[in-house]
Amino acid sequence: MANQLRQLTGFGQSIWLDNIERSMFASGELRRLIASGVRGLTSNPTIFEHAIDRGHDYDGQIELLAGKEKDPNAVFEALAIPDIQAALDEFQAIYEATGGADGFVSFEVAPRLAHDAHATIASAKRLWAAIDRPNLMIKIPGTEAGAPAIAAAIAAGINVNVTLLFSLDAYERAANAYIDGLEARASAKLPLHGVTSVASFFLSRIDTEIDRQLEDKIAAGQVELEALRGKAAIAQAKLAYLRFKALFGGERFKRLAALGATVQRPLWASTSTKNPHYADLKYVESLVAPHTVNTIPPKTLAALLDHGNIVGGTAETDPAGVRKVASDLANAGISIDDVTAGLEAAGVKSFAASYDLLLSVIASKQRYVTGAVA
Repeated sequence: MANQLRQLTGFGQSIWLDNIERSMFASGELRRLIASGVRGLTSNPTIFEHAIDRGHDYDGQIELLAGKEKDPNAVFEALAIPDIQAALDEFQAIYEATGGADGFVSFEVAPRLAHDAHATIASAKRLWAAIDRPNLMIKIPGTEAGAPAIAAAIAAGINVNVTLLFSLDAYERAANAYIDGLEARASAKLPLHGVTSVASFFLSRIDTEIDRQLEDKIAAGQVELEALRGKAAIAQAKLAYLRFKALFGGERFKRLAALGATVQRPLWASTSTKNPHYADLKYVESLVAPHTVNTIPPKTLAALLDHGNIVGGTAETDPAGVRKVASDLANAGISIDDVTAGLEAAGVKSFAASYDLLLSVIASKQRYVTGAVA
């Protein structure tokens, strides 16, 4: 069953599960997934919203909290933090066995703070202290305001999962923020080993938007653009990986590595295929490379274990070809920079809306379990 996951580990890539449910602990499901080769976990408000709204695992705790806490945000943290801690404890053995290189679980600051660096830093420090596990990663959006928050968190010894990266410039900004934080620690004579980060590059949404623009042009008669469908996201990811190698293979980082620093791994996110005409493992099989992570939802994990065809180094192939994708899109009048800027703004808005929906669901559930509504 675990052959593909072991193959990926051998090629330097970790698979993390993009899901968390309270039932995973009691049933032993998470433990079985870890035994099969899953090496980390990511969470987000949408995952928690689905678990709270569609099930009853949290009803008893919500009822107990209803008489003590009225703030839905505080209730959410009271519900979520024990689950995150339980997951962190399940992954602790991997964290220890890999010397702190893997076995991480991510939990994010409130998405509405994406453009407020000071509030993001304060929230990251508070959550880090509250959860109190060395293999925790705090998720911080890779917005312009997020960069100083990333650097400050790393400087404070907080592991960071940088989220919502779409553009190459945003990726490089996130990588430099990580290095800035490490340099601040080095200047303060603080240890660098044990503080790390991943940079989450979102993929399928890029293809969805680029394909939409291509389809309009193809329908208008530019049939030669058909060959560009479904190419943009993987091209962007491969270009980001080239930048990763340049940044973390350069002299600036080498000085930090000599002091015990580890690279900030690129993490491929949004890797479930949205277009039914594309292969279900399009964003998995094409992006295998050393020092990378791919975080995938349960359905994609099941597909990977069922029929994944793993070849090493696929994220490093055809650099000239992926650069040509970008130039061909530009020649067709499609600006990848405009698309990725729009996706970042929409992503921040969508994550904030998802968080607001989560809080609304919690408030509604509080009323339901206490009998305030029929």
